[in-house]
Amino acid sequence: MVHLFWAKVPRFSAAPRVLHFMSDLAIGERMRKTYSLVIGLFYLLLVACSGGGSSTPPPAPPLADAGDSGSDGSGDIGESNTCDVPSQIDFVEAVTDSWYLWYEEMADVDKAGYESAQAYLDARLAPLIDEGRDRGFSYMTTITEDETSISSGAYTGFGFRSNSTSAGLFIIDVFESGPAWAAGVRRGMELVAVDTGNGFETLAQLSERGATSEEIFGPREVGIERDFRFRQNGTEVDFSIAKDKLSPPALAGEPLLIERSGLAPVGYLHLRQFINAALTPEDGFPSLTDATTLFKEASVTDLIIDLRYNGGGLLSVADTMMDLLAGMTATGEPSFKIQVNDQHPDFNEDENNWGVFDELPETFSPIRIAFITSRYTASASELVINGLHPHIDTVMVGGNTFGKQVGQGRWDLHELVDGLKREDCDVALRLTAFEIVNGENDGGYHQVGLDGTGRFTLCVAEDDIFNPFGDPREASVAAALDWLGTGSCPSSASGNRNGVMARQRVALPAWLEAEYIPERIDANLR
Repeated sequence: MVHLFWAKVPRFSAAPRVLHFMSDLAIGERMRKTYSLVIGLFYLLLVACSGGGSSTPPPAPPLADAGDSGSDGSGDIGESNTCDVPSQIDFVEAVTDSWYLWYEEMADVDKAGYESAQAYLDARLAPLIDEGRDRGFSYMTTITEDETSISSGAYTGFGFRSNSTSAGLFIIDVFESGPAWAAGVRRGMELVAVDTGNGFETLAQLSERGATSEEIFGPREVGIERDFRFRQNGTEVDFSIAKDKLSPPALAGEPLLIERSGLAPVGYLHLRQFINAALTPEDGFPSLTDATTLFKEASVTDLIIDLRYNGGGLLSVADTMMDLLAGMTATGEPSFKIQVNDQHPDFNEDENNWGVFDELPETFSPIRIAFITSRYTASASELVINGLHPHIDTVMVGGNTFGKQVGQGRWDLHELVDGLKREDCDVALRLTAFEIVNGENDGGYHQVGLDGTGRFTLCVAEDDIFNPFGDPREASVAAALDWLGTGSCPSSASGNRNGVMARQRVALPAWLEAEYIPERIDANLR
């Protein structure tokens, strides 16, 4: 979840039907060419950066004629003005034929044989899904859910993120705005038992009787309450927590200055998600510009950016972040480029689709950045690291990244059918429609992670959940400080107290398993 979203929308004199081609990365900026509008606006999640210098997003090239699908290229997807399943399937067919990134590799199926748009979409994309290239990135959703989750990260829950291993379930992050934080839950606690209404049961007991995830943690509804028993440092403590609707702060805690003798301090910043709150947070929570202002005033030259659980988000936020970090160093140079499939060559060749480094009032110039990464580091996070790499001395600390170089567009069905309104058809398609490279055309990390390209240095370190984020004693932070101090990776990983987190998952119950899908709320968010 989480995505990049260009906020400014250009005006067109063309047809009123507007297609929001949003992406999980959110696209860049300065689009001045006017293409004929057939089904609407190419509203990539890399939309116009609200932070400065970036221009409005581009209109989309015309939707290609879907051939034997029955599309006439007009933008309509049939004569029906309903939102029924056949209309949804026609809609999916037209969009995928024109915009799917790997359109030539889709399966040829008979759309008449499917009872839902999602089933039809899955059938068409089966070769890519089976291969693992499109790992849950393309899916049917609603406009309401998509706008809420992408822009704010909001969801209903207790407000903590967990990681399950063969040894149990550990809390790895607690959102400062949520009920779990208010109750006293903190990173490093182990969940040992839950009271679902009939007294406490251990996780082993819950697993043995086949308890479901919803039974244990309750449905995603405000007011659902559970009693949890946690263990920390050998002591057990019980908390009663009720679910609430919450928007996790984009930054985990305050940006920090880590002092070192005889040198300027090291700046530390932990970004959870590329959401709007990273630029305009709620009162009491810091922003990216707060962080860079602090670092500039402290004459910081060495920086640690913690992206260990950051699965992506709005490209507009990623674009602003790159401006804040390299807007002076690389002013006017491209920071990323959007590439769609070969049915739209004009789009790929237009330099106005590129992100460009701009200097903002809060921009400062770090010389070296150590990025803390893991398999949960994906999408917009990888874009930022890849985009800054040619201009700033960088290293990755922790583990390899997830490997998501592609982004999704979002098409809204009601915008493509005359007579339909959003309130009558809250249906949207998120489709893998583009890939990202940096300003030097370097990419190649989809499925293999940034370390898999051979272009990055990775200092292996553990995710030491028993120390707070930003603590110099925490294993990944310590390894980053070591690299900043010596210019080389530590000889051995530290923080072996947390060896449990490195164990392979073995025979875990279904409610502990959580397939990680970047930019989407998955089962490890409670």
